Amino acid sequence: MSLIPVQEAEPAISQPRNFKWWLRIGVYTLFVLFGQSAAILLGRLYYNKGGKSIVMATLVQFVGFPILIPYQCLSSSRKITTESNVNLPSSSVLALIYLSFGVLLAADSMLYSIGLLYLPVSTFSLICASQLVFNAFFSFFLNSQKFTPYIVNSLVLLTISSMLLVFHANSMNVAGVSKEKYIIGITCTIGASAGYGLMFSLTQVAFQKVLKSNAFTAVLEMIIFESIVATCATLVGLFVSKEMKGLKREIEEFELGRLFYLVTLVCTAAAWQAFNIGAIGLIFEVSSLFSNVICVSGLPFVPVLAVIFFNDSMDGIKVIATVLAIWGFASYLYQHYLDNSNSNPETKPVTEISMIPLLKETNC
Repeated sequence: MSLIPVQEAEPAISQPRNFKWWLRIGVYTLFVLFGQSAAILLGRLYYNKGGKSIVMATLVQFVGFPILIPYQCLSSSRKITTESNVNLPSSSVLALIYLSFGVLLAADSMLYSIGLLYLPVSTFSLICASQLVFNAFFSFFLNSQKFTPYIVNSLVLLTISSMLLVFHANSMNVAGVSKEKYIIGITCTIGASAGYGLMFSLTQVAFQKVLKSNAFTAVLEMIIFESIVATCATLVGLFVSKEMKGLKREIEEFELGRLFYLVTLVCTAAAWQAFNIGAIGLIFEVSSLFSNVICVSGLPFVPVLAVIFFNDSMDGIKVIATVLAIWGFASYLYQHYLDNSNSNPETKPVTEISMIPLLKETNC
């Protein structure tokens, strides 16, 4: 039986890997690393200096989306549509996607805010590494992600790194936080990591199966519309809860003053938007698992910065957890290096299929 090779389906939107593509990957990576580190540290600063509103800490994670609207409008006006209208999803489908993602984003951000309130920055950031494990699990079922020994090794190391901190009693060094609240913080952070792992995989599915666009405007639209939904949901929670009444007092009692209260929130919102652009951009260009690996790669550096800026303790357990996290990231990077070395225009993965249907058509 004669066989011909065909290319295996790509896990994400197919993009030509030229210089511009690598440049975009580099920019997205920097956005993720710097945005994530700055946002976590500023969030801890907000709590340390008198901020108490969990809803406000949640809101700043996506309320900065208006800064993207002018660029999105300019990009849309210059966009040349090459896709047929048949391939475009209906408005109801898009509304369902953005509504679902927005609600999930609001819930995950709320859990992250609770975790950051009750945990020191170093512990919080290292537990967030479990997001990669959850994303790998969902990617296996939703994105047909293949696992190699190096990827499995990476997931195991990152899991051990996070679990070391769960049972580390000396990590409770946030003033006024009881053991019960510490456990709540860990539970919420792990729950948020699971939610973001699912959201990243679903975002890749949306880009690949529904949106089917290779334009950067798709990334901006995803961020803007899901942020609008998340903002509305969080504002409802702010007005329903009693926190709205205490905001004026919180601003007045903020240790750095009213001006720096506003500056802290604005800078935090900008940092989260930079992170969102980078994370979703990497999902769009490569895959959800790759985006998560980049996110996790920056987490080991946050505890170091937390020691410098917030005097967090960096004992032996945290050092071991940090080393394991870096080791796990390096293991995944090595697998990515092997994939790039083995995949070039001349030698790409192939799947064998029968030529019998083609022969039948020829005979006809």
